[in-house]
Amino acid sequence: MTPTGEVLISGASISGPALAYWLRRSGFAVTVVEKAGALRDGGYPIDIRGTATEVVRRMGILPRLRDAHVDSRRCTFLDADGSEVATLSPSAVAGGVEGQDLEVRRGDLATALYGSVRDDVEFLFDDSIDTLDQSGPGVDVTFHSGRRRTFDLVVGADGMHSHTRESVFGPEERFHRYLGYCFAIFTMPNTFGLSREVMMWNTPGRAAALYAVGGDDELHAFLTFHQPEPPIDALRNPDAQRDLVATVFADAGWEVPGMVRAMRDADDLFFDTAGQIRMPHWSSGRVALVGDAAYAPSFLTGQGSSLALVGAYVLANALATNRDHTAAFAAYERDVREFVAMNQALVDNGGARLFPTTARALEQRNTMLRGLVTMPSATPRPAHSALTLPESAPMP
Repeated sequence: MTPTGEVLISGASISGPALAYWLRRSGFAVTVVEKAGALRDGGYPIDIRGTATEVVRRMGILPRLRDAHVDSRRCTFLDADGSEVATLSPSAVAGGVEGQDLEVRRGDLATALYGSVRDDVEFLFDDSIDTLDQSGPGVDVTFHSGRRRTFDLVVGADGMHSHTRESVFGPEERFHRYLGYCFAIFTMPNTFGLSREVMMWNTPGRAAALYAVGGDDELHAFLTFHQPEPPIDALRNPDAQRDLVATVFADAGWEVPGMVRAMRDADDLFFDTAGQIRMPHWSSGRVALVGDAAYAPSFLTGQGSSLALVGAYVLANALATNRDHTAAFAAYERDVREFVAMNQALVDNGGARLFPTTARALEQRNTMLRGLVTMPSATPRPAHSALTLPESAPMP
């Protein structure tokens, strides 16, 4: 296949627009379909580290993202009674390199990516893929809106709960690996005077965090807890989610009772389980997956957005430099799979470093944090930078 075909990408968050940029640069005609009516702004801050930083540099959006960098000044860890355990720089906690890694609002990254392709790529907002048919020479797509079109390739970049993946590969349960945690994210008023900082309270198996991205009057609130088995019923019922979180944190100290009350009233509550997507193959016929749809590492690794950016780059490069899609998809998997595996291995079931599930593990973590205060590590975890990117395919 030559880089002149038509490609449909499902999803306009991170990996979708990034893939669209590189494919368009190689000569493909690209359409992106997004079920939301517009780009989602705001959102919880995400990290761009290691190899992914090189991707955004090559895209020309690194200066814009540096301007949007959150630049948190400190991360304070608290005991059960709210007393301070340790205060560190965020880079010491995350295992990155200060001055090189980026942390931006998810919406700021999505906006920068969209801005790099909106003039050259067709976007279909407020629509989605209903059916895919690969029985012909291309992929016949029926959209939710009723329109029908045929594409040479389709790529699912539609997140951890990917409809594209389910349509082509089967139900999510086949590929989802539960990591033993549930989490709730929402915004609440900043009545604490926090500015560019994170405060995290822990007891065994429970954590509550308040994150002030800037000095404004809004906080990102985060409640997470260990749950050996996923609460299947609650995942489809917002009221059940609120009740579950409130029950788990019923006797919590510090500012947690106020956070739970704010969660009850929040109109932007996002609740989910921490999990990974692990698949033996990321393509079938003319359909491939990228980002969280193919290999979500979970928020516990801090590497979801970075994997999405790197995967999009490598997939586009493979399609631009291989004669047919079968060879391209094989090259994509060969070049990225080890990088994905290293990043997914950063966390195991119930083993998230910042969220210990036992009193002993919590004390060991606190001892480690106190040690970082006196001897911070400036060495990034190898998984962040374990892949050397190929040179991008030349523009046609």
